[in-house]
Amino acid sequence: MAEEGVNLSGATRTNLLALKNTTSLIARTQERLSTGLRVNSAIDDAISFFQARSLSDRAGDLSVLKDSIDQGVSSVETAVAGIEAITDIVTQMKGIALSAKSDANIENRSKSAVQFNDLRLQLDNLANDSSYKGTNMLKGSPANLKVTFSEDGSSTLTISGVSSDASGLSITTAASDWAADGNIDTAINDLDSALSTLRSTASTMGSNASVLSLRLDFTTQLVNSLEEGAAKFVNADLNTESANLLTLQTRQQLGTIGLSIAQQSEQSILRLF
Repeated sequence: MAEEGVNLSGATRTNLLALKNTTSLIARTQERLSTGLRVNSAIDDAISFFQARSLSDRAGDLSVLKDSIDQGVSSVETAVAGIEAITDIVTQMKGIALSAKSDANIENRSKSAVQFNDLRLQLDNLANDSSYKGTNMLKGSPANLKVTFSEDGSSTLTISGVSSDASGLSITTAASDWAADGNIDTAINDLDSALSTLRSTASTMGSNASVLSLRLDFTTQLVNSLEEGAAKFVNADLNTESANLLTLQTRQQLGTIGLSIAQQSEQSILRLF
């Protein structure tokens, strides 16, 4: 024979249902307070969840690009620093050449030529050492740097390397130990041309570095905006949820009292027996 169910009074059933709903709301509010999220999954709010996911995914993609842009800035800054150091060496070489030309002593000119050649070698070393993470934009066969700004690769900047070693700048060794003024004059003309090239290269590199820095700042702000936008869809207002929890706990206590009163009303019938 089938087991008969327990029939509850209307008052008891109503209070039980209200208490059950309040307990469910308390559990949901506690979850929001513990996670800080109003929407924890698509079940909570599918539209908000997937809109937030879309914004978060884009922010993640841009964060990767932001790191790449940041590395690009460092690569260009390394090249600029190398150019500045090379410019200083070329300036020193020009000073040595001018000093040698004003000195008619052949022995002194020969010593100046040795100093000149030593600095020329250091110039090559500087160009070869101006490398960042394997990218060298100044050596004899310079690398080009391509930086991507957008997720689909449609927005990029390619920075061309410039050969800035002695050969690239057309600076030759001191001819005939600078015994003749003509040899020194040729060296000075080469150095003037090299300085002009270096200043132009420094200006171009500096402009590119500025563009990269601007794009880095823009991408950083865009990532922050996307993350904030995603948070607006799913984050919980902790102050509101704390107030809700206090209200629900009070409601739960009142529901328990109401259920107790309903049961006492049912028990009063026992006094008739």
